[in-house]
Amino acid sequence: MHDSSSVGELAEQLRQELDRYSPGEKLPSSRALVERFRVSPVTVSRALARLAAEGLVVTRPGAGAFRSVPRTPAAPTGDTSWQEVALSADGAADLVPRSVDASGVLVSLAAPAPGVIEFNGGYLHPSLQPERAMAAALARAGRRPGAWGRPPMEGLPELREWFARAVGGPVTAAGVLITAGGQSALTTALRALAPPGAPVLVESPTYPGMLAIARAAGLRPVPVPVDADGVRPSLLADAFRATGARVFVCQPLFQNPTGAVLAPDRRAEVLRIARQAGAFVVEDDFVRRLVHEDAGPLPRPLAADDPDGVVVHVSSLTKATSPSFRVSALGAHGPVLERLRAIQIVDTFFVPRPLQEATLELVGSAAWPRHLRSIAAALRTRRDAMTAALRLQLPGLALPHVPSGGYHLWLRLPDGASESALTAAALRAGVAVTPGRPYFSAEPPAGHLRLSFAAVAGTGEITEGVHRLRAAWSQVVG
Repeated sequence: MHDSSSVGELAEQLRQELDRYSPGEKLPSSRALVERFRVSPVTVSRALARLAAEGLVVTRPGAGAFRSVPRTPAAPTGDTSWQEVALSADGAADLVPRSVDASGVLVSLAAPAPGVIEFNGGYLHPSLQPERAMAAALARAGRRPGAWGRPPMEGLPELREWFARAVGGPVTAAGVLITAGGQSALTTALRALAPPGAPVLVESPTYPGMLAIARAAGLRPVPVPVDADGVRPSLLADAFRATGARVFVCQPLFQNPTGAVLAPDRRAEVLRIARQAGAFVVEDDFVRRLVHEDAGPLPRPLAADDPDGVVVHVSSLTKATSPSFRVSALGAHGPVLERLRAIQIVDTFFVPRPLQEATLELVGSAAWPRHLRSIAAALRTRRDAMTAALRLQLPGLALPHVPSGGYHLWLRLPDGASESALTAAALRAGVAVTPGRPYFSAEPPAGHLRLSFAAVAGTGEITEGVHRLRAAWSQVVG
């Protein structure tokens, strides 16, 4: 072939010879092709470019040309429209349709884009997590005899005993089940205590993850308002009478999202009302270990003052450690314990033994009390920094209660302010906040925001985040 040969002729010649090469195999170099076909380098370059455009070869600058790897043909797209009917058919007219919606949970689980300040986080910032202590505990746990074997279905006896001592009162080690995180414990409790279609009383506002659990189980959440002293007993009694509910879910300590602590004179009243209604109280004691340095003595769990087995207690270590340290416990006594145990086994079998062993290593180490003291001081500092910045820069956002535990503040927007508009504007300004709407099981009385001060790097980021939120507020309100 001479220099005058066309690009098309060379491309055709190379096309016919491609079968000599395996997919991905390198073709002869451009210099070799020039010498073999007696053409110019430009002709070779253009011929290879034509084959590359056809998807037959791949050219890599500095490496040469290679036969393309055939693409796997896409699987034919089926018709999944039948699933809409199957998923919406409940089989009985009197059941509440299940609504499986994780959006309220994802608000605090989804990581924001780089550069966005995380006021929507639900866990401690890595700088606050006991990473070294957890790593050391896991390493020691892995060397324990039998650490990789199957644990007892209810959990390791020593770990059950540790959780039981933390609750106190009538809850003993025999009444504790080790579960894989608080969300799993709440799921087990609601499945055990309420049949599909039943009402379940919930605080208003309350944790969106619990509302998602209830709705996914076909339960009907019924709101009972809370104030600065926790749930209002008179309204709780009214709700039990009106609905016939047999379950009430509450967070008596540093309630999510309000931060309220159930007042001393209401504790016994709540238990009395539930006992009179023949109902259980699911006590979600999720942040007892995130108490602030200035909190003072904490009230005991409701379960500690419950001889009649009204309370099913949920306790978790996740919030005080790491999102991946998913170890929690269910505490109860009486016949309900066997049902809780059965559902726990059916759903998850057991919590992996290495994680249970690591938990024992962690909470039994000298590092554990030091860690709790450290985060108590850090959370108080961060809470104060966020409170001061909000009062200075955003006095239009009401902060009715400053909690002495937990990791967030609950703000009420002025009447007429758009919660969704502010949330969107904040994200554009570089700060992610949690809207209040998912925390209400019915129509909310006003717009709200929940701001976390635990998921950020420090007080400097808190100050900058509030500054960005102020810029977003100015865009929304003008």
